[in-house]
Amino acid sequence: MRFPAGRVSAALRSKMIEPQDCGDGDEHEATPQTVPTLPSMPRERVPLQKSSVCSRSYFMVVMVFFHVYIINVIALLFYVHYNNTPGDVLASPSREAVSGGSDHHKPHESHQQQSGSESGFQRDIYLPRLEGIRVGHVQKVSLMPGKTHEMRTLSLKPLLFEIPGFLSEEECRVVVQLAQLKGLMESQVMVPEGQEELTEQLNLSSEEIFNLLDLNQDGQLQLQEILTHSRVLDGIWLTPENLREIYVGLKADPDGNGLLSLEEFRLLGSDAFQRFLQQRGVKSSQLVRNSRHTWLYQGQGSHQVLQDLKKRVTRLTRLPSALVDLSEPLQVVRYGQGGHYHAHHDSGPVYPETVCTHTRLAANASTPFETSCRYITVLFYLNSVEEGGETAFPVADNRTYEEVSLIQNNVDLMDTRKNCDKSNLRVKPVKGTAVFWYNYLSDGQGWVGEQDEYSLHGGCVVTRGTKWVANNWINIDPDYQRQARYQQLVSLQEGEGAEDGDEPDEDGPPSQVTDAHQEL
Repeated sequence: MRFPAGRVSAALRSKMIEPQDCGDGDEHEATPQTVPTLPSMPRERVPLQKSSVCSRSYFMVVMVFFHVYIINVIALLFYVHYNNTPGDVLASPSREAVSGGSDHHKPHESHQQQSGSESGFQRDIYLPRLEGIRVGHVQKVSLMPGKTHEMRTLSLKPLLFEIPGFLSEEECRVVVQLAQLKGLMESQVMVPEGQEELTEQLNLSSEEIFNLLDLNQDGQLQLQEILTHSRVLDGIWLTPENLREIYVGLKADPDGNGLLSLEEFRLLGSDAFQRFLQQRGVKSSQLVRNSRHTWLYQGQGSHQVLQDLKKRVTRLTRLPSALVDLSEPLQVVRYGQGGHYHAHHDSGPVYPETVCTHTRLAANASTPFETSCRYITVLFYLNSVEEGGETAFPVADNRTYEEVSLIQNNVDLMDTRKNCDKSNLRVKPVKGTAVFWYNYLSDGQGWVGEQDEYSLHGGCVVTRGTKWVANNWINIDPDYQRQARYQQLVSLQEGEGAEDGDEPDEDGPPSQVTDAHQEL
């Protein structure tokens, strides 16, 4: 049934002007005389009008209370934040983090907090660290104007990259010629003396030394434990066969079981092996390293190729230029036929009893133990080797790392003369290519963490031709306060030198850092 439009709108208007009640009171109905033909339709629309108004009013009240509650919560959070966080950060400047004020874990926490309060150096340097993503990942890097290089991830443990074409053929030729012009020296010096004097200075008993060497703490020294110690201490590469010969010559192992007990060890002097080897004579092939090398200064006044190379390294590593400038000069190394370098770490772990070689002058305490603190190694291949000479990483991307397990069943993974083919990763020398890796992990707060044991590497024996390489090491102390004091010390000395009118020495590093750049 259809209704005239005029009657419908009139009925609606008559209902819309009636009083509305938001409560539960009686509804006002229209009289039959007003709209006799539409008794039900207005009655259905009236409750909708009343319900809509009530819902909007209730909604507005709820939203007001909700916003007031949210504002109170935000105010409470700001109150807690500003009354707790700043006090913790400002209480100790040395603990201020690089990114946002959180604490940064360092190996010598108690010492560093004390040195931080004394020196007041705040954490204002962040060490950017490149991402490896995955093995085989390639990323573009801009290292020089108008040219882009490809950087490929070779391993994640250690974090290792390869950059082909890092140096041009002309730059490789110049670096080799500069090294030849300066003159090369033997890289491996024969057995360091004074070990017995050092032992006496530390007042270590035979039992204490024995326990230090006994890595698995089984009360006996295995061949592997003795070999690991002698290679680090003496720089002589001993095989298990060599060690058995020494046992016989020194009568150190009367029962002939290849193990040294504490009683047998006490009968030997701390330098017994050293004296025996010196008397018998040591060949160059028996040394840990068989090569020749020199150092090339890269600072102001040096050859432009060397300065450009340092700038390129700075862009590659993305480190502050001050850290690169205060690191070691460029080392150039020549391996002849038969030359090699057995597997080793470029840096040592830093314990409370040790200091970094490059920052030892800034250390508050004197200690006889020093180690090289080379955060990054950048290795350049200056020629393509005819045969051999690969850079081997025996345990790259291994699931686990155990020092004793490197020598198993007379197979020594650290022996680059015999077992390079058993390494997990080998990088072939290609002229102009650079590889670089991190020798330390990150501490998670923008600074140097623990030593990356997987960075173990060595130079495989050159079987034909010669091998020319160069190394740029970036020295950074895991102790932030010590690194900061060192940089301040060098800055002050450079300022004094500038006032005195001193000119830089073109043949070597500045005098204030010469001692820190000794062969390690």
